[in-house]
Amino acid sequence: MEGLTRAFHMFFEYGEFDSPDEKGSYQQMSVPFLNKLTKARELAAIGFKITSGYRTPEHNEKVGGVPNSSHTLGHAVDIYAPTSRQKYIIINSLLQAGFNRIGVAKNFIHVDDDPSKNEDVIWTY
Repeated sequence: MEGLTRAFHMFFEYGEFDSPDEKGSYQQMSVPFLNKLTKARELAAIGFKITSGYRTPEHNEKVGGVPNSSHTLGHAVDIYAPTSRQKYIIINSLLQAGFNRIGVAKNFIHVDDDPSKNEDVIWTY
């Protein structure tokens, strides 16, 4: 994917962002989103395990995602974060990198920069 920072390739693999039902669908991810995520990963200085990246509409429905999910637009990921400390480090780095939409669940953090959803918000699942 053209336009990705060099650091992206140090921290992530393309396949992490694929919808499970469509190999190569990582290409649907927003490059500016991925560059911002890479910046957050650099700031956090801990690994980010991506549990959900791009989702086809079919996969999104299968996992119970909302119909207008930012995942289906390539503007969202879920990051595995099972401990309170990991959540703190990841959220702090996401905010420093400029993200303004963060969801916190028991074992993961959702982050998106969906341009159709312009609000500053943190929510829980």
